[in-house]
Amino acid sequence: MFAIIDIETCGGKFDFKRGRIIEISILIHDGLTVVDEFTSLINPECYISAYFTNISGITNAMVDDAPKFYEVAKQILEITKDKIFVAHNVGFDYGFVKEEFASLGYAYKRDTLCTVRLTRKLIPGLKSYSLGNLCDYLGIDNEARHRARGDAMATAKLFDVLMQVKSDHPQFKSKGVDELMVRRIDKIKKYILDKIPEDCGVYYFLDQDQQIIYIGKSTNMYNRALSHFNSKEQKGRKMLNELYNVDFVKTGNELIALLHENEEIKRFKPKFNRLRKADAFTHCIDWGKTELGIIYFKIVPFQESNDTLQSFTSYSSARNCLENMIDEYTLCIKYCGLADAEAVCFNHQIKKCNGICAQQEEVEVYNKRAIEITKKHTYKQASFAIISAGRTPEEKAMVLVLNNKYLGSGYFDEYTQLNSIADFEEVVTKTDYYPDNDNIVRGWLKANKPKIVSLT
Repeated sequence: MFAIIDIETCGGKFDFKRGRIIEISILIHDGLTVVDEFTSLINPECYISAYFTNISGITNAMVDDAPKFYEVAKQILEITKDKIFVAHNVGFDYGFVKEEFASLGYAYKRDTLCTVRLTRKLIPGLKSYSLGNLCDYLGIDNEARHRARGDAMATAKLFDVLMQVKSDHPQFKSKGVDELMVRRIDKIKKYILDKIPEDCGVYYFLDQDQQIIYIGKSTNMYNRALSHFNSKEQKGRKMLNELYNVDFVKTGNELIALLHENEEIKRFKPKFNRLRKADAFTHCIDWGKTELGIIYFKIVPFQESNDTLQSFTSYSSARNCLENMIDEYTLCIKYCGLADAEAVCFNHQIKKCNGICAQQEEVEVYNKRAIEITKKHTYKQASFAIISAGRTPEEKAMVLVLNNKYLGSGYFDEYTQLNSIADFEEVVTKTDYYPDNDNIVRGWLKANKPKIVSLT
């Protein structure tokens, strides 16, 4: 069964967020003829501009007493249940209907069929596949163009013509309409979107051999997966050509998803992930204070780091970061390990250093700028736990930081007693230490205000 649908809107093309439906017509087609119908004006609860009135003829006065979408939503759900959603340029109509339901907190999902694509398949070679031009070409009358029922009826008549063409076609007559429309990528898209939930977590795209080719995370894995299929990037399309399956892990909250994604990318190194693959850190920027109390920074080998500010996968990336810090905060290169410790730095000679190296700047003034850097890259306290939502209402999630390093994450129920650091450590699953996980935690803490349990 098919639900042939047309809508009129007061929003631009595919502008689902800003536009609203002002009329809808649904014709139920059993493959032979129309057997049921629902048509209604819709009060969009917003102003219809003259531009859209000129297109459809629908005025603000006409919809004043019309039902609002939520008042007909149940009827639309019931009449389209177990039907294929058919429209001319189906992405437009389906997108608006889906967004109207989303505004009510409901995820509307139907299989779709586009009569533009179907016509291109069955009647190739036409200059235009707009509904108006196809009606002219095929002799289909449409006495109410740009009104929902008029265009829906025209689409239904076009659908009848296409069914006849299909039945006479030696290649396509034995195939169902859905088979004609479905490409491999469409089948994979449906399979993936039917499988992946609208939950927070980490997802894995797999190839034909069940090898991981991409790892991603999202607070809504379904929407993120859908965005891959809507991507126009060449690399994204190439990935979809190799995509055959999906797996996922629910995390319950964004921070654990971010951390788990980072660890899994380093572990599996998927071919279509560009970032976070490096798992070998070679250098650090350390920091401390001299005997005179001046804050210093220096690049050291990763294994020799004592008071790490940031870690890097190469000396060049560490050097580039340090030089950017020098420029942004007017640091002295002598106290960044890039000049002779006994000499006045060259930057002071060219007025890019305020003279801490020549005793011409007060230590407190210089340190104030340096402390701004340390605050960006260190925790406010050395040991603490972040408590947030888990995967179920009864569950809590924990991210544990001990001695200024991310230790791991885990879950516990609300009745679990945590009385010591050892109790907290038992909750989490410890992982290989990657310094950029600390960057993830610090960045997340800046944007959020979770429950923090101090362990110091």
